[in-house]
Parts: sequence; structure tokens; C-alpha cells
Amino acid sequence: MMVIMIHTTSFYVTHGLDIGEHNWLLANVLNSASRVAVPLFFMISGFLFFGARRAGARHFLRMGLCLLFYSLIGLLYMALFTPINAARALEGALQKPVFYHLWFFYAVMVIYLLSPLIEIKPVSAGFLATIIVLLAVMANPNTVTFNRGHITLLPVNLFISGDMFYYILYAVLGRAVGMLDLRGKKIPVIAAALFIISVVLVAVGTKKQLIVNGDFADTYYLYCGPLVCIGAVSLFVFFKQACRRQWWPPLRLISRYSLAIYGFHAFIIHFIRTHGLDFKAAPPLDIMYVFIATLLVSLLLAAGLRRVDVRRWVS
Repeated sequence: MMVIMIHTTSFYVTHGLDIGEHNWLLANVLNSASRVAVPLFFMISGFLFFGARRAGARHFLRMGLCLLFYSLIGLLYMALFTPINAARALEGALQKPVFYHLWFFYAVMVIYLLSPLIEIKPVSAGFLATIIVLLAVMANPNTVTFNRGHITLLPVNLFISGDMFYYILYAVLGRAVGMLDLRGKKIPVIAAALFIISVVLVAVGTKKQLIVNGDFADTYYLYCGPLVCIGAVSLFVFFKQACRRQWWPPLRLISRYSLAIYGFHAFIIHFIRTHGLDFKAAPPLDIMYVFIATLLVSLLLAAGLRRVDVRRWVS
């Protein structure tokens, strides 16, 4: 649902204040609150596969079939409903996904490949906090540069490079945090507060960059950025500690079909945006409409696919 919100509001956040300051602020806050979605994907993958359980042949086969199936859907969609050259998109499939949202299948494959080699041991909450502060904040290349005179204080150079380092780190943190024996009634409150603070700082920082640059910049939106990392870990801890009861039925339904919803949603949003089916004159209404329509249509397609895909290879 957060991923759908990111792609629903991206049109508005990238157009800056031309759409109206209040409209842009709404889109910015919703997008900022949803940035943790991708880190959470990797944290959940790490929680599942960086312990005693390993990714096996069936998991690799399923991942490959998902990438193949939704790439074919993307090529068919481009050929029928867009002016995009589907053949050219296919030619570059080894370098980038056929459709933008399918990049996740490429990246999570690395987590699966490393799964047999990595088994996270239990560590203390203090040690994990130190790792997060050092690697995700102080030595993060995406941390905004902080200088004192001619001396650069942040980020510290530990020769960390590339997003994949942080995707693997998210997976490691997912398993490590998942194993923590956290006790105390205040922990969910603290985690929720840290998440909210992170979202506010991402939103405020993004507006500041917009004013400074005169155009949208994703400096604070980066999935591997320090604030997004802190927000993701905080939300992971919150749900781990506070949400142990049975899920609300509509969320359980969405969860059951989440893979196919992810696979279909980008095509639906693109179709709505490029075929005049949205309401750009009223951004708040449009955001709500596009989000709900995309979620419901994706859910219906996912349910229909499940009837055919009885072994759940791609659904």
C-alpha cells in the first residue's frame, strides 16, 4: 500500500509548487511517510532468509517466474497502450527492468543468493543502535554533507558505495531486530515517535531542497538515506512490538494477494495518468481516487490470477 502511495503521489511531488503549495505539501507528506516501504521489503526478506531458513531452489524459481511473468505483462502493456518501444525495453532487460517497479525482483535476488552464506547471530539492542548510527547515518554517502570550516565532519568515509550495500544491511537489520527480545511498554511509543520524526524531517528537508534548488530533489527521499533508514527500523520495531494480534480482515486480504498487487499496480497507475482518467485539477481528491482505484483493480486482478495460478508461482 505504501508503494502504491509513492507512485500515486510522485506526479505531484516532482511538479513542485506549480500545483499549489498546499497540494504539494500533502503529496510530499504522504510520499515521505511511505518511503520506508522498500527498506521494509528488504528487512522482511532478511528476517525470513538470514536465519536458519535458507532460500532454496523453489524460491529462486518463483522469483524468476515472477520477473518473467510481470515483464511479459509490461511488454504487452507497452505494446498495446503506450508509445514506448517494447522491443527496445526487452533488449535492455539484463541492465534494467522492462517496467520501472520490477527493479525490486533484480535486487532481492541478491538477498536470496546470499541467504545460504549468512546466518545472523543474536546481538544486543545497543550494538544494533551503534551499527545504525555509524553505517546508516555517520558513514552513509547519502547523508547531507556537514562541514566545520574546511573540515568535512559528515559523512565519514568508510568507503561504502552503492545502494546494494544498504539493501543487504536492511536485510541484516531485519533479521537482527526480529530476533531482539525487547521488553517495555514504552518501546512501541518510542518507535512510533521516531518514525513520525523521521517522516517530518524527510518532508521538511525535501521542501527546503525544493526552495534552494528551485526544483524537486530526492535528496531526502532516497531509500538508502539516513532518515528513511531510521524510519524503516522504527516502524519495523513498532509492528513487532505492538501488533501481535490478528490483523484487521481487509489488511489480511491485501496481504494474501500482495505479490500480485505489487506486480500489477504500476501498469494501472500509468494507464490512469496517461489516459486522462485522473483528476489533476483537484490533487487531494485525485490522490485518494488513484490510490483506491489502483489498489482495488490490482486486488481484483490478483484474485483472478490466483484462480489460474493454483500453485501460486506468480500470485
